[in-house]
Amino acid sequence: MDETFDANALLDTLTEFPGVYRMLDVDGRVLYVGKAKNLKKRVASYFRENHPSPRIALMVAQIASVETTVTRSEAEALLLENNLIKSLAPRYNILFRDDKSYPYIVITRDRYPRLGFYRGNTDRKADYFGPFPSTTAVRDSINLLQRMFRLRTCEDSVFSNRSRPCLLYQIKRCSAPCVDFIAPAIYAQDVQRASMFLQGRQQEVIGQLGEAMHQAATELAFERAAVYRDQIQSLRQIQDKQYVESSKGEDVDIVVVVEEAGLLCVNLAMVRGGRHLGDKTQFPSNVGDSSPEEVLSAFLSQHYLIHPIPMRIYLNRALPDSETVNALAELAGHPVPVLEPRLTLHKVWVEMAEQNARLAIHARRNVLSRQASRLDALFECLGVEPEDSEANKQARIECFDISHTQGEATVASCVVYQGDGMRKSDYRRFNIQGIQPGDDYAAIRQVVLRRYEKVSSGESVAPALILIDGGKGQVNAALSALEELGLAHLPMLGVAKGEGRKPGLEKLIFADGREPLQLAAEHPALNLIQEIRDEAHRFAISGHRARRSQTRRTSRLEEIAGIGPKRRKALISHFGGLQGISNAGIDQLTAVPGISRELARTIYTALH
Repeated sequence: MDETFDANALLDTLTEFPGVYRMLDVDGRVLYVGKAKNLKKRVASYFRENHPSPRIALMVAQIASVETTVTRSEAEALLLENNLIKSLAPRYNILFRDDKSYPYIVITRDRYPRLGFYRGNTDRKADYFGPFPSTTAVRDSINLLQRMFRLRTCEDSVFSNRSRPCLLYQIKRCSAPCVDFIAPAIYAQDVQRASMFLQGRQQEVIGQLGEAMHQAATELAFERAAVYRDQIQSLRQIQDKQYVESSKGEDVDIVVVVEEAGLLCVNLAMVRGGRHLGDKTQFPSNVGDSSPEEVLSAFLSQHYLIHPIPMRIYLNRALPDSETVNALAELAGHPVPVLEPRLTLHKVWVEMAEQNARLAIHARRNVLSRQASRLDALFECLGVEPEDSEANKQARIECFDISHTQGEATVASCVVYQGDGMRKSDYRRFNIQGIQPGDDYAAIRQVVLRRYEKVSSGESVAPALILIDGGKGQVNAALSALEELGLAHLPMLGVAKGEGRKPGLEKLIFADGREPLQLAAEHPALNLIQEIRDEAHRFAISGHRARRSQTRRTSRLEEIAGIGPKRRKALISHFGGLQGISNAGIDQLTAVPGISRELARTIYTALH
């Protein structure tokens, strides 16, 4: 604790209202952000003698000042705390990766509703089911629903322009409402049953299908009865094989924390409509000597501010206090039981989640060990090894690549490798302009200048190694940019493709003039370089394609007289893109606001 900091004087000024406190060091950096039901009591707990946590004791020793913000409720304190943690990333707060949105299944409210995958903010214009722990869980469920209820999955722009059924109808995954092969009333029944299934009302669905099957048999409509029979059989197979099921149709989350081999892992499992949909693991950062209970509390506080709160949450450990539970209940608008399981089924769910967490820890240890050995091998063969092996583990490697089509829509990518893998949140793309089309050297020079301007001014961190996808020319162009910025001391390496562009034959080009180095194809350092280089290549190509597609799409519409920005936007929004506009007839084009029949003829003629 800073010698000038008087904890007693601070405590005399604190209120007993709920709020958020921020602990700062002598340089004004935020060390820790916390929330409290009673600010005075909570802050006072940090300044007792012989604090049981060495990590917190170390933090307290650095405190130079404490700032507080009073809130009207615990829920407001929870919101403010979470926002500050995300924006400030204090070194003593337990941090979880921010999964901003989990995927959902959506059923639209069209005349023939569409079944689909959805990620983002929900609204009242459609029915949403979820969230699901992964995209795989969503797509598996969609495939099951297609097989059972044959709902359409195509976009409106495709649906409204079909003249004959697609392959999904042929393989019995769609009832072809696009060409009126099914009556709206019967399709609506299928939609209702699909919704009931997703809500966990499988028995009701089976009952309805059984009645429909008997009715069809009575009317001697045996083909229709066979369809209902197949649906019933599929539902029963799913109940038996696909999910650990609860007959109560519960919507609950299972959150467990497991500590093993020096790693702490939090696993979230989701049960929706009584169906166990799978789980998702996370490894927090800034853990230090935090207890599993503290990690669990931090996860609940951060996760449920941006994701729906279920009716019940089961844990494998008791929380250290009730503040987080009270805040969640206030946010949800109803009590949210957060408790350890008692019933056998709930205990099975928790045990499954714990087992998956242990498997994740085992897998992560293997990855960390492999990544560490590859990094050690890389720095050893390059002769730019950091001061110690621990520094290797956090060494930041940045890789650049250029992508264009004969000079058109040139895009540069910068991807980052650090710690145990690629850091996608730090990826950047750069639109390259003002150069001779196709000049890769000028493109590399421009992107290196733009990326490291902030490094030269001290606003950004410098990497331990720079990789350039290219040969001597690209490396020299990058080096001239670094020299201009006064950063020529940064280690840099070019990755030149080998003969026939075959993997394993790459040559490593040094910026300091050393002879090129060719490692064995199985060398761990080369494997790491290839992984990073390939990711930079993928990221550059995807950005280039998106930019080229946007340029071509807008340019063709811009060439048509009478199509300004507003009409162009309306057309693209209505048809989903240039392809949908090209497939549309004159009558369909006139359905777009602002498009007269005469202008529709002009558009149709121009695109055909």
